[in-house]
Amino acid sequence: MAILWLRDISAGDLDRVGGKAASLGELTMNDLPVPPGFVVTAGTFRRFLEDSGLDTKLASVLDVDPDDDRALAEAAETAQSLISDAKVPLTVREEILASYDELDAEPPVAVRSSATAEDLPDASFAGQQETFLNVTREDLVDRVRECWASLFTERAIHYRNEQGFSHTDVDIAVVVQEMVAADKSGVLFTSNPSTGEPEVVMEAAWGLGEAVVSGAVTPDNYVVDRADG
Repeated sequence: MAILWLRDISAGDLDRVGGKAASLGELTMNDLPVPPGFVVTAGTFRRFLEDSGLDTKLASVLDVDPDDDRALAEAAETAQSLISDAKVPLTVREEILASYDELDAEPPVAVRSSATAEDLPDASFAGQQETFLNVTREDLVDRVRECWASLFTERAIHYRNEQGFSHTDVDIAVVVQEMVAADKSGVLFTSNPSTGEPEVVMEAAWGLGEAVVSGAVTPDNYVVDRADG
């Protein structure tokens, strides 16, 4: 099965769905207001590589000196092209589109990468891969493949090298969720990410959250003491 629904996912599925999707599954299971959606699993990505022979090609392409910036850039470009040019298996394509059709009223969706090495205690790969917003059914499968390819951007390859992760040990799942037409949005930390102090830190702006996390806007900043609110 290429697809898992967020409602069926928990933290124990991290190896199958990546850190982002596992967290969304936990939130969904605890009845928090998470937009409905599904995940194209990491195993689906791995089978795509193996069945197309790309796993062997990528291992060869990525076997470069990590300190050679030019070679690294060329390897990243080649790796992404190999994935972008490969065909998504028909059975996977059909399951993705059938799952999309189960969402209410065929809405536009967000297509979000979820790497299996994301949001770990000693390394955070968040932001290393692609996210696409307001995706239609027509473009959905192509955007999933672009998320797969983004596992091999120059930045992502460099970060794995710095963290000591083998490129062949990290897979990528893809979250497909209904879009929310947000009036305002933001990011919340339950502890101060800079100091570790027990205070809630929020950064928010008008519109979609992508503007906040990408740095496109300077957000409003709120700090709330967890003890007294």
